[in-house]
Amino acid sequence: MDLTYERKNVYKEANKSDVDQMTSYAEGYKKFLDNGKTERETVAETIAIVKKAGYREYKLGEKISPGDKLYYNNRGKSLFLIKGGKADLEKNGIRILVAHVDSPRLDLKQVPLFEKSEIGYLKTHYYGGIKKYQWLTVPLALHGVIVKTDGTKVEICIGEKESDPIFYVTDLLPHLSQEQNEKKVATAFNPEKLNVMVGTVPLQDEDKDAVKKNILSILSKEYGICEEDFLSAEIEAVPALKARDVGFDRSLVASYGHDDRVCAYPEITATLETETEQTVMTILADKEEIGSEGNTGMQCRIIDDLIGCIANSYSVSAAVVRAASKCLSADVTAAFDPSYADVFEEKNVAYLGKGVAMNKFTGSRGKSGSNDASAEYIGYLRGIFKKDNVIWQTGELGRVDLGGGGTVAKYLANLNIDTVDLGVPVLSMHAPYELVSKADLYQAHKAFSAFVK
Repeated sequence: MDLTYERKNVYKEANKSDVDQMTSYAEGYKKFLDNGKTERETVAETIAIVKKAGYREYKLGEKISPGDKLYYNNRGKSLFLIKGGKADLEKNGIRILVAHVDSPRLDLKQVPLFEKSEIGYLKTHYYGGIKKYQWLTVPLALHGVIVKTDGTKVEICIGEKESDPIFYVTDLLPHLSQEQNEKKVATAFNPEKLNVMVGTVPLQDEDKDAVKKNILSILSKEYGICEEDFLSAEIEAVPALKARDVGFDRSLVASYGHDDRVCAYPEITATLETETEQTVMTILADKEEIGSEGNTGMQCRIIDDLIGCIANSYSVSAAVVRAASKCLSADVTAAFDPSYADVFEEKNVAYLGKGVAMNKFTGSRGKSGSNDASAEYIGYLRGIFKKDNVIWQTGELGRVDLGGGGTVAKYLANLNIDTVDLGVPVLSMHAPYELVSKADLYQAHKAFSAFVK
């Protein structure tokens, strides 16, 4: 037994076969990222994947039997995968994996289109915690849906193909930004100016709002929509950038939406590939970035309802099942950045390339708003990871009292379920283009696989 603790570097522990596995696994992940840039697209992509693996759609109230492979699609924006197990449900409960699939972005307002100085714009309202300046001068794509009064749904995805136009939020040139430079970052960038440029050509023979009318003419021709249809639309402006390898050694992946699809993908692969007798529930949740509110967020009672459906199917008490269940709240954590070392406490922070990271607690200040997992549960997980040679580490979200953040862990814990945060360390979290290590991604897959066994 080693008397001291030291984090392991995954690449130092790996052989060539291990590195090949990590590299191959990351290729699948990059495709997953590019195919699902919004919560709706990620849910649709996951359904396509699990249907090929033999999963079928579940309707609330249906009986669930051992061996069943089911998915419950919650309004197209959150998803629950259920594997009916043979193990004693009263004794073992459910193995629950949960990640969120919403990410920071710019949402279009309900009345978004306007013209100023013969330039057409779409007004936005930012979603989640962003640094506003990071979204200026970034190539943007529009993704989402427009629902007409007759229920017809028009899907929008513009800016991802090479032949597509992209969209753009301007910034002030440095020659004229003296006053802007003197302001604090938090106040220098007015969120009402995060307007997406969409055109400059006026409609012929129109005197007023001719550019706006030309844009509406294009939208009517291409998508059969009018301006009023924006009232029942959910359209997101996201970076029009593909997931790419980073570095001479290609050990890193840059992409939009690592937070939290870098945890969602290994959840899915672990669920599909791992043989187990446990009953497993894998959750892709919405709305985490704004507090897990609403009927697609983790504060919705649907999670309690589905656990109740499973318990009723096995003729056991839902309360007993919850008490016996165990959960990994798979959410990212901050990776140590040497360029900003002063905001971290270096002994208690996650590092790139040193495995999947466990946050025993999150929250802010005196652990406010945190699920602080028990020593007993951490010890249990240590044993599982040791048995399956999972390389993992611990971390916190920065120095005490400096900042902090929350996850969905507390909402599962509030149901009397042992829960802890376990996820992939991320650099430049919440930026339009984030960074993760392929090594940590693959260790997440190994950790989730060990857990569901």
